[in-house]
Amino acid sequence: MSASLSAPRVGVWLVGARGSVATTVIAGCAAVTAGLHAPTGMVTETDVFTGSGLPALSSLVFGGHDTVDCPLPKRAEALAAGGVLPHGLPSAIAAELEAADREIRPGGPTPGDTRAPDELIDAFAADLRDFVRRRGLDRAVVVNVASTEPVRPGAMPPSSLYAAAALRAGCPYVNFTPSTGLHHPELTAPAESSGLPYAGRDGKTGQTLLRSVLGPMFAQRALSVRAWSGTNLLGGGDGAALADPAAAAAKNAGKERVLADTLGAAPDGETHIDDVPVLGDWKTAWDHIAFDGFLGTRMVLQTTWQGCDSALAAPLVLDLARITARAHEAGLSGPLSELGFYFKDPVGDGPSSLGEQYAALADLATRLRPLPEETR
Repeated sequence: MSASLSAPRVGVWLVGARGSVATTVIAGCAAVTAGLHAPTGMVTETDVFTGSGLPALSSLVFGGHDTVDCPLPKRAEALAAGGVLPHGLPSAIAAELEAADREIRPGGPTPGDTRAPDELIDAFAADLRDFVRRRGLDRAVVVNVASTEPVRPGAMPPSSLYAAAALRAGCPYVNFTPSTGLHHPELTAPAESSGLPYAGRDGKTGQTLLRSVLGPMFAQRALSVRAWSGTNLLGGGDGAALADPAAAAAKNAGKERVLADTLGAAPDGETHIDDVPVLGDWKTAWDHIAFDGFLGTRMVLQTTWQGCDSALAAPLVLDLARITARAHEAGLSGPLSELGFYFKDPVGDGPSSLGEQYAALADLATRLRPLPEETR
């Protein structure tokens, strides 16, 4: 029997489990598993991962932490009303949504919470261990899909508390946000000594995905980019969170890094993020690129990307959970730099060009293929 057919049950523990991205992940997995929709956007469902021994979508069990109490079925209905989920899908997968909702535990810290950071980490880790034990899981992967938090000095931020809890519970960790997570200096040594694989940060879903293609194009064609400016209009929880300049700065750092790495130097220009609440889960990203051609001829390229944030992110989260779980099973540890294909600011060393990142991902897919004795 192949490893993919005999794959054990794997937990996917979502930080921000009642948010738009998490709800779309859970609903999408259920819809694809039931044959209601195709796995569009999932690289793990393409030929490159055939035989890599990834856990089957049907083997994934969802749970998570959140500080809000809106039930997943109700959240899914709201997303369907906004056009994020297909009409009628929430009722078709109500049982799966309810099952995942029962596995969501209170997050923190919340206003008035007097627990010390280590107490919070212990509580979160206990939730994870209990989830794995009760559901009979072989392993669980923690994925942070919560709203972006501001970068501020001082106490360990919530994203780092959850990351520390993942390490303490022996769970691989993926940071799909630009929040600090494992990048906190107090977590460097524990992450290195944990023996766990981890990946991040900040999922590459739209504007930066396009930049990671266009930047290398200009460099490879020896065209001189004079300025690269951008604007993002978005609503929803992320739009509200990114209205905070400190949170927006964390988001923009990854966008700018891609340009600096692919062009060889950071061009003039800035990227602005504007909260437009009426857009909900939809976003528009506009780029204005000024460049010089032969004999100094001045030219301009403008791009507009319009998309649904959760629908762009959800298949990537499912990919990352499956790949990271398989990497853990295969004994890999440390930063999974080969997953840079999915991130604006990836951990570890690796290329910034999307084409080169895809090649590295394909190489990882080959290395994850089970040895003959694993398939027995």
